[in-house]
Amino acid sequence: MITDREKIIAIIDNDILFPSDAIILLEGDGLNRYQKAVELYNQNIATKIVFSGNITDYEYGSFPFSDVLPYILQEGIPVDAVIHEDRSLNTREQAIEVVKMAIINEWKRLVLVASHEHQYRAYLTFLREVLDKKSDIVLYNAPVRNLRWFNKSDWGIRFERLEQEFVRIERYSQLGHLATYREAINYQKWKELQ
Repeated sequence: MITDREKIIAIIDNDILFPSDAIILLEGDGLNRYQKAVELYNQNIATKIVFSGNITDYEYGSFPFSDVLPYILQEGIPVDAVIHEDRSLNTREQAIEVVKMAIINEWKRLVLVASHEHQYRAYLTFLREVLDKKSDIVLYNAPVRNLRWFNKSDWGIRFERLEQEFVRIERYSQLGHLATYREAINYQKWKELQ
């Protein structure tokens, strides 16, 4: 028998995307995420890319907006299609600020872009905020693919970071910062009816 955790991993990894109001590009993992946001934009998934985060920590892979924006623009994305959410300093704050932004702008569908090992915690964190706000926002998962698991980057080996992500999921779940796996499964069922 598989666990709820294993079920939600399979769902997150294979989420179905629909046209949305904004692509949420989570800061982190150097320059490994922006191309996924650009790809989704070019597929007409959404007309806005929100770069979420305001950390500068090159050793941790947190490249600032000012470093990433030129790469996005070089791909032909218009500058007015890119928004910087600049208040957040961690994943939970990203969820709080982006959901607040979505509610203000009446955005109903958001596509989350993170590296595949971070997508699980990011999604559960954003889902907690959506549920706590009693919002009808629909979250879609678009984890970055084709990233090497065993290469060493300046901020570690992705395979090792995967285990750290699940340790963080457990720790932050105990603090009430993440949706439970069961809540995520129920949300996915609801989402498919939308």
